Amino acid sequence: MRPKIVLFGDSITEESFAVGGWGACLANHFSRTADVVLRGYSGYNTRWALRVLDRVLSSVDSPPAALTIFFGANDASLADRSSAFQHVPLHEYRQNLIDLIARIKGRWGTTVIVLLTPPPIDEEARLRDPYGGSTSGLPERTNQSAGLYAESCISAGRDSSVPVIDLWSKMQTIPGWQKAYLRDGLHLTADGNKVVFDELVEALKKEGLSTESLPSDLPLLSEIDPRDPLKSFPDTK
Repeated sequence: MRPKIVLFGDSITEESFAVGGWGACLANHFSRTADVVLRGYSGYNTRWALRVLDRVLSSVDSPPAALTIFFGANDASLADRSSAFQHVPLHEYRQNLIDLIARIKGRWGTTVIVLLTPPPIDEEARLRDPYGGSTSGLPERTNQSAGLYAESCISAGRDSSVPVIDLWSKMQTIPGWQKAYLRDGLHLTADGNKVVFDELVEALKKEGLSTESLPSDLPLLSEIDPRDPLKSFPDTK
């Protein structure tokens, strides 16, 4: 049976199987070695993720080789703005991540868990695309708030002994990151998706999961003897 890599998160995960999405790229990358399973839920925060966790895990029929946890963009919504119902206080967000990790480890002790911080926020772009058609003239998310939640995500990962991909910092290392990586101030462009893909492939490789370390599913074409092809499939029915 092929190993599985489960992607668990909010809309940035749900959209990851779109053309050029980081999840689709990951599935292509591991096309002969692992199945990538999408469990993305638009609008969800860590409080809701904890509530549905058992159902999500039960939908995966065997312990996966790896699982990503990618929440925080909604938790970091400001408590007094149009997305207030998605807001989760900072201290609770951190504890929710720790609880998610503990429950997943309790169920699947050998699964590699990778945390991803929320990405940065382009506030000007959020004003052009306000949630719920808000006319307040104020963004429902700020980059400062996203940064605080990114720091808490890193802290939760450190205390839980799991690797963390710091997208909030990584994406702000180039000039013009706002337009380069974010299409609406929050969700990812093609280049933004590539950042997530590249960082995740590297993180998984450090944990021993790569196309080099995982066996290919069935013989590769280069391994099949053209003079007697069927001898390459002795145990296949």
